[in-house]
Formats: sequence, structure tokens, C-alpha cells
Amino acid sequence: MVMVKLLKKAQEKALRGEGLTFEEGCELTGIPEESIFEVLPFSDSIRRRFKGKEVNLCSIVNAKSGLCKEDCSFCSQSTRYSTGIPAYRMMDSDKIVESAQKAAEFGSREFSIVTSGTGIEKERDISVLADALKKMKEKTHLERCASLGILKGKTLEKLKNAGLESYHHNLETSRSFFPNVCTTHDYEEDVATVRAAMELGFYVCSGGIFGLGEGWKDRVELAMTLRELGVDSVPINFLNPRPGTPLENAKNLTPLGCLKIIALFRFMLPKKDIVICGGREVNLRDLQPLIFAAGANGMMIGDYLTTKGRDPEKDLQMLKDLGLKPRG
Repeated sequence: MVMVKLLKKAQEKALRGEGLTFEEGCELTGIPEESIFEVLPFSDSIRRRFKGKEVNLCSIVNAKSGLCKEDCSFCSQSTRYSTGIPAYRMMDSDKIVESAQKAAEFGSREFSIVTSGTGIEKERDISVLADALKKMKEKTHLERCASLGILKGKTLEKLKNAGLESYHHNLETSRSFFPNVCTTHDYEEDVATVRAAMELGFYVCSGGIFGLGEGWKDRVELAMTLRELGVDSVPINFLNPRPGTPLENAKNLTPLGCLKIIALFRFMLPKKDIVICGGREVNLRDLQPLIFAAGANGMMIGDYLTTKGRDPEKDLQMLKDLGLKPRG
């Protein structure tokens, strides 16, 4: 009875478009994982109120792989770890566009060019990206997004002029927990990049990766930071431990726990797009269809950066079976 009262109160606040406070969010996280099926009707009602039956589908291309000097503990692209992934410099613009065209064929509406490393600095790389964006605009209907690391406003402005519409830059975790994840740059540099993208009028995607060893308070803190920044979309990734990284043996997530994370973010950020990205197949397994009842209204389809994704046809069939439809 106490749990139902807590959920109703949280639901009423979220349905008014108000996110929970830090204290209310922490209280919500006290609900046991095994009670998630009692939570789902409440989180689903919030998703339906603000997002309806449409699901935003996005895809990515790993346009520059490996060769990263950062020490993010979860990432297989760092040169500090021996992970055996392919490493290559910026692919040419035609290959990027070819990947975008394939994504359009299987139903994506947004396509992101992703590069490894702290940020893009070389003029040659910026020129390749600008050329790819112009060609994507000519040859596809896709919303053009990029995830290029920590950038200054001047570089972002150049790319916007070339046709970039959305910018993605994850904060990864809470400000409090971040030093446990990365020591090679400061959290405020990530925050500054998000702010710079927002000031230029981009649709901004910023979220995190869960299962790094963070606690529930860290998850609530991240949601609060994203709300304060006013980001448009929140990508949620679940750690798929990569051999050779410091977190290769991490086992911090369960399928029910993943659903609880999604529900928390829907209660905390009722009007935002919540997109489930890397690690969903590995961590949610047979419970993947429940991400929408938990509050998600988007997902990444196709392959990820260094790991394979699920067959897009299976994801499209899943949406059809659930009575949902890709956003046009």
C-alpha cells in the first residue's frame, strides 16, 4: 500500500510535466527490483501521455575507431587497454553516407556520426564531416546527428553550417562518481560541451552508461543534472563489459534493474525523449519489449560502435507486435 501511494504521487507529478526532486527520486529507487511489474503501469502512463505510440529510431556509424588517449574504464577504444578492436582514422565521407543510406532503408529517422577520442581538432577531419553532412542532406531524409567528443562552439558552428542538426555528448554518470570512471578530463568539460551545443540551437542528446559501479543516488544525480541543463533527449546505455578494460568482469546489472533505471528516468524527466542504446540485448535479454512500458520512447537499431546489434527487422517486428510505430 505504501509503495502504491508513492507511485501514484510520483505519477501525478510526472503527468503534470514536473520531474521528481532529488529526494523524491531517491525515495522511488527504494522500490525493490522484483516489484518492477507494479511500477510499469505508472511509467507507461507517463510515456503515453507525452510520447504516444511513436518510437524514435536512431542508428550510428563508427567513423573513427580506437586511438583514444582517454582512460574511461568501460571503453574498448582507449589506447590504454588491450582490447583487440579495429583502430582506424576518419573514414571518408562517401563511406559515412553509405552507412547512413543503409540506416534509412531499415527505418531509422536519425543518424549519428560517431568518432573516438577527446574531440575533433584536425581541419581535415572537420572537412570530411562537413562533406558527409552535406551529402547526407542531399541523399537521405535522415536527421543528421554527430557525437564527436568535447568540442568548442566554433567547431560546432562550422558543422551546423554544414547541415548538422543534433549533437550527442554523454555525461556518462554523475558528477560525484565520474572520477571513478575517467581521470583524463574533467566532468565540467563535458557539461560545457553540452551547454555550447544547446546555445547554438542543436537538438541535444546527453545521457549515460549504467552498470559502472555507480549507486542509485548517482543515477538520480545524473537525471537532475540533465534536467538542469535542459537537454532534449536522454540516451541510456547499459554496460556490456569489454575484455581488456578495467570493467571487463563487472556484473552490476540485472534485466529488472535495467527496467527500473528506465522507469526512474521517465519519472524524473517526464517530457524528454528517452532512448535505449548500447547493451540492451546483453542486459535485458528477453525483457527488451518492456523498455517501452518502463518509459522509453526510442531505441538505437543496427550495430553499435564496437559490438554487433540485433537484426533491425526483429526490432521493427517487436514494435509492430507492441502496437507501436516508428516516428516518421
